[in-house]
This record gives sequence, C-alpha cells and structure tokens, in this order.
Amino acid sequence: MIKNRTRTYGICKFLLILPLILILFSSCRSKKIITDASKFRNVKLKGSLKERYSSILEVSEREIKNQKLYKFIDEWMGVPYASGEMNKKGVDCSGFTCMLQKEIYGKNLPRTSRQMAENLKRKYEGKLQEGDLVFFDFNGQKYSHVGVYLMNNKFVHASTSRGIIISDLKDPWYYKYFSRGGSARD
Repeated sequence: MIKNRTRTYGICKFLLILPLILILFSSCRSKKIITDASKFRNVKLKGSLKERYSSILEVSEREIKNQKLYKFIDEWMGVPYASGEMNKKGVDCSGFTCMLQKEIYGKNLPRTSRQMAENLKRKYEGKLQEGDLVFFDFNGQKYSHVGVYLMNNKFVHASTSRGIIISDLKDPWYYKYFSRGGSARD
C-alpha cells in the first residue's frame, strides 16, 4: 500500500512538472508551417528559417538563398483567406501575391489574378524560378487563383480553406487546374 502511494505521488509530481519540461525544451525557433506539400503536413518544424524551409521544399539548405522571401512567408503563414482583404486578419490570393511581389521584388502588380496573368512573361513549367507566378483555373474561370512559385514544384498561396499555405504544383488536385506560370513584367 505504501509502495502504491509513493508511486501515485511520483506520477502526480511528474504530471505537474511535465508542462514545464515541455516549455523548457521547446525551441523558440520552431514554428508550425502550414503545408499540404509534403510529409511535413501539419508538423511543427524546428530549426532556423533555412532548416525549416529546406525541409518543406525538400532541397538543401544551400538552396535557400532569399531569406527575405522566406521570412515574409513565415510572417504570413496561416493567415486566413478573406476575399478582397490584404492584412494579417485575412488576405486573398491576389492580395498576398501583390504584397509579396512588392515587398520582396519591388514589383507593382495589378490587384486581380486575371490582370496579373495578362501581364505575364510566360515560361514553360520546367523553367519556373523562385518568385514566378503560377495560375490556376478553378470553377471553370480562367486565372481565378494565383500563387508564387518557390522551388522544387512548391508554391505559396492563399488557400480559401486553409489560408496562407505551401502546396505542391504536382499534387494531382492542383495540377489538373494549373493554367500557366511565368514572371511578372515590370
């Protein structure tokens, strides 16, 4: 009976300090990056910006050169979708793309995805580079969705259901709606 009380006391004591242990050992450099692009779906990743994004994009850390881009994405990750909005409370796909292009590349883009697509220097899919735009035709509407290509077929965009997210262009669901890609003209 005394052994059981001691064991119970030990378990209770452990359960009381477990949250403190978890807080102490969690890295302040870890962040949940929302992605449906890889095996890291809904996983809390640890490490530096380069480490986290090299994991998600499935590339080496050496390939993550534009840290300003990934810091921008990191700050917006998970912001919910809101049609016509461009703030941290909500943003739509073209609004997010406009802000990213302005902040990172100094390009002023039209506000709608259709206007962006009409002002595009088209590229073959295999020639897409980091910062290029990718367009999708959802619900039978030409260029109804836009995202920004990152690398290794991954792109960042404002998903209507999950907000700012990284997805895979080759994912069968996205790929069947993929329309065109290329760089925004100045």
